[in-house]
Amino acid sequence: MTDASTQLGDDRPYLQRTQPLPRRLEEVTPAWLGEMLAHRYPGVVVHDFETVEVKSSHTTKVRVRLDMNDAGRAAGIPEHVCLKANWSGMRTPEICELEARFYGLASSGLDVPVPAAYFADWDDDGWGNGIVVMEDLARSPGTFGSSDDHLGVDAVAAGLETLARVHGAMWGDPRLATWKWLHPNMGTANDTEQVIIYWNYIWFNLTDPEYRAVVPAWVYDRPELMAHALDALTAYERAATGTHCLVHGDAHQGNSFLRADGQRVWVDWQLVRHGTALRDVEYFLVSSLTVEERRANDRALVEHYRQSLLATGAEGAPGADEAWQQFIRWPAYGSQAWLGNINQWGQSSGVEMVKRHFAALEDYDTVGVLTTGKAPSRPFVPGEGAYRLSRQLQQQLDERTR
Repeated sequence: MTDASTQLGDDRPYLQRTQPLPRRLEEVTPAWLGEMLAHRYPGVVVHDFETVEVKSSHTTKVRVRLDMNDAGRAAGIPEHVCLKANWSGMRTPEICELEARFYGLASSGLDVPVPAAYFADWDDDGWGNGIVVMEDLARSPGTFGSSDDHLGVDAVAAGLETLARVHGAMWGDPRLATWKWLHPNMGTANDTEQVIIYWNYIWFNLTDPEYRAVVPAWVYDRPELMAHALDALTAYERAATGTHCLVHGDAHQGNSFLRADGQRVWVDWQLVRHGTALRDVEYFLVSSLTVEERRANDRALVEHYRQSLLATGAEGAPGADEAWQQFIRWPAYGSQAWLGNINQWGQSSGVEMVKRHFAALEDYDTVGVLTTGKAPSRPFVPGEGAYRLSRQLQQQLDERTR
């Protein structure tokens, strides 16, 4: 018989844990949490905890107030922490495990603008679960970002400086290629297959009159061009010879927290990747500026990011022209990613994000740059291989299209 530790995998940080992480919130008890923390901080005991707040979507965030022994306080674990794991009831393969690995393996010891993490562990048993015990940002001075916050050009420039720190922290680090858990940019179905697997969600939004007002007509007439452009972007990124770095993968301002001192820290590392850096730059810059602001400042901001990256000591950083050429291709990802996003998932400004990314796609002729002279690498049939809508969304779609 195979023992539990072997089933869980031998690359976890605390091999003495032989039972899988809880898959239901009801299984999270003070005794269990104390046992977990004691793997990293010997002698820690959690006598009890008070649940302050529970938020569930793709993942679950549980804010708790801990009652610990002296060893816990001496270890520097704060009284208020946030537990993040997959206790939402939704099957979200890998993302919680991936985030736990980031905090447990990649961010440790690096000067990266992220929340403080006190414990991270994962199962590696195919379920995809992981847990991070991190600082409770809701109690920290500052504000969580929202995708529809108006930042303005100066604040976006400051945010790009923090992305440069993220990218510079592991710029060219050989570990990036050896970590089997860390996927390359455009190296997973969640990156490359979004037009296919999220088509029903895309169509749900396309039938909304608000979206129809901002989405170009060709998306309705020739949706296969979105799939063609995404495939071409995948090929472009995979062929890129530039230096790889740590990439957030979902760097819109809704996945950040602005501390009171002006420092923007990046949260939700569930799509962390390694690859070329301009994926994050395009996603943050285009998402955070109005169309008019972006048109007037995009080149200067890309160069500001590049100079900030160089200031981290990143040798072999792309030149100005190369950075710009990378930047203008990534709207092929941002446009369809936001078009397949449903507002009920936590960001309420989907139509504005779609407007901004499709405007950039058109301004830069991204589809033409990526696909001109290239035949599609595969056929695209809308709806074939797509995830089904929830019953609620399907009912809304049926009512809208009657």
